[in-house]
Amino acid sequence: MIAQLKAHEGERLYPYRCTSGKLTIGIGRNLDDKGITPKESEYLLANDILYHSQLLFAKAPWILELNEVRQRVLVDMAFNLGVEGLLRFKKTLEQVRLRNYKKASEMMLQSLWAKQVGQRSRILSIMMETGEDPEHSRW
Repeated sequence: MIAQLKAHEGERLYPYRCTSGKLTIGIGRNLDDKGITPKESEYLLANDILYHSQLLFAKAPWILELNEVRQRVLVDMAFNLGVEGLLRFKKTLEQVRLRNYKKASEMMLQSLWAKQVGQRSRILSIMMETGEDPEHSRW
């Protein structure tokens, strides 16, 4: 069945409009009418987390020396900004590398990114400064 539908539908890895005008991806997945399931969403998220983590750690291997919470802060930011976008936070990342977490946290909050993402930046800056995941933050 898979081979047959691939042959008939084709496979596109980027969204497109099918002949009926429906937003479609993959092998005929109609996103307008069906969307994706929560399990599919989590699967995609897990792949994206792995992708951003591996790319970030390859470009800045010193991040692996941080505790898990601070690594999560930087992966979260890379997820939002893209790895290249995060790497443009040169002064902030230098403070993190130097283990000056309070200064790095302050610099995070002074950025345009912080204004754009609001509460997310405040939670992440606390996590960066303390190295702990605040119990009050519920994702």
